Amino acid sequence: MAALSVELQDLVGVKQQLVKIQEQCRERGLVHSSGEKKKDDETVDSLGPLEKGQVRNEALRELRVELSKKHSAGELDGFSLYLYGVVLRKLDLLKEAVDIFVAATHALPLHWGAWLELCNLITNIEMLKSLSLPDCWVRDFFMAHMYTELQMIKEALQKYQSLMEAGFAKSTYIISQIAVAYHNIRDIDQALDLFNELREQDPFRIENMDTFSNLLYVRVRPLTCNYYSLRSQHEKAALYFQRALKLNPRCLGAWTLMGHEYMEMKNTSAAIQAYRHAIEVNKRDYRAWYGLGQTYEILKMPFYSLYYYRKAHQLRPNDSRMLVALGECYEKLSQQVEAKKCYWRAYSVGDVERMALLKLAKLHEQLNESDDAAQSYIIYIQDIFSCGEQLEHAEVSTALRYLGQYYFKNKLYDEASLCAQRCCDYNDAREEGKALLRQISAVREQGEPSSTDLSLPSVFNPLSSNTTPVRRVSPLDLSSVTP
Repeated sequence: MAALSVELQDLVGVKQQLVKIQEQCRERGLVHSSGEKKKDDETVDSLGPLEKGQVRNEALRELRVELSKKHSAGELDGFSLYLYGVVLRKLDLLKEAVDIFVAATHALPLHWGAWLELCNLITNIEMLKSLSLPDCWVRDFFMAHMYTELQMIKEALQKYQSLMEAGFAKSTYIISQIAVAYHNIRDIDQALDLFNELREQDPFRIENMDTFSNLLYVRVRPLTCNYYSLRSQHEKAALYFQRALKLNPRCLGAWTLMGHEYMEMKNTSAAIQAYRHAIEVNKRDYRAWYGLGQTYEILKMPFYSLYYYRKAHQLRPNDSRMLVALGECYEKLSQQVEAKKCYWRAYSVGDVERMALLKLAKLHEQLNESDDAAQSYIIYIQDIFSCGEQLEHAEVSTALRYLGQYYFKNKLYDEASLCAQRCCDYNDAREEGKALLRQISAVREQGEPSSTDLSLPSVFNPLSSNTTPVRRVSPLDLSSVTP
């Protein structure tokens, strides 16, 4: 009985201690939440001139001092450590925040919030490998999530496959993360199939629906997503994004999309602010960096654009859009050599918009590099024709016009005639095509022979692979280039 009485007293003491800790956490959390709610409302409502958006939660410094003392005394549990890490992160004390979040995962491994906060602070794979994380099953979920965030999609998919084989085959979270991974490598069909499967399993699911919406926007049913944006009701779209941000100020997609809407409204200062808020939420969000690059490009500030486009490219080295944007920036800065590197790299990784070769050819043309321009135009036309998209690309006529004249000047009249005939299929090149055919006919009547030295491939011979080359590459090394 005496031993039982002692155990009961111990249990009562533990319970009292837990109640005390809960009260402390609730008190600190309320102070933090109250300050954050006020700050977030002011931040979203002040989206106008950039300086008005710099709102701070004045309670954070006081909380940091109090929690620091408790941490030094070893009095913080897992939840309190998580709260301490959030405070440090909001004060931009990121290195300290990482250490605290790691401690929080050790103290309470099943608290996924601490893992997610840590995820947002990891910038590269080297930093990830340097962390001393608890050895538990949650760590596998975290590593898979980090691989996805760091664009290590192959490793992420392997990790998620292992988790599914370990008993999580029906986890909607894992299915959604695999869909996001496919979205990141622009495998739109596979991603859509998985999201549709998710919708069937859980019709009321809202997680990752912003990604699903974006996929629908670019591929399937534009009427069902980004409704007000698509209808060019940008003010109303921005209003709804603001409402979403009041509910969840760390909604990355809402900040980014709201930046897009302000861009459409020509409100560049608000767009810049929205994109920067998105970067505060997640520094690995390439869309926000890319959006900032576009904004400064509109403002005719190519030096700034170049910086932000470089950031976007580092995050998405296999995305041709970032490389094309970089190339355009270098062109504006009269750095043609670097521009040519970017355009060719964009083609090499798989040109999504099929514009890289065209821009490369035009750049060669401007530099009077006629042979290189012709080579680029030939590959461009072969690529477009092999995909059956020639009628959708108005620039095909530009390439055909150039090649027709190029072949004519080099006395390759058969090739020139073929290009001229193709020019007649396009309204903007028809007259030039007819004029070139007349010139070729006149030359032939004079008995002038065609050249037999065909150093370039025939423009209408298909490429050996019939597809744009696609390969994974590391980010283009542009560190030596000073704008």
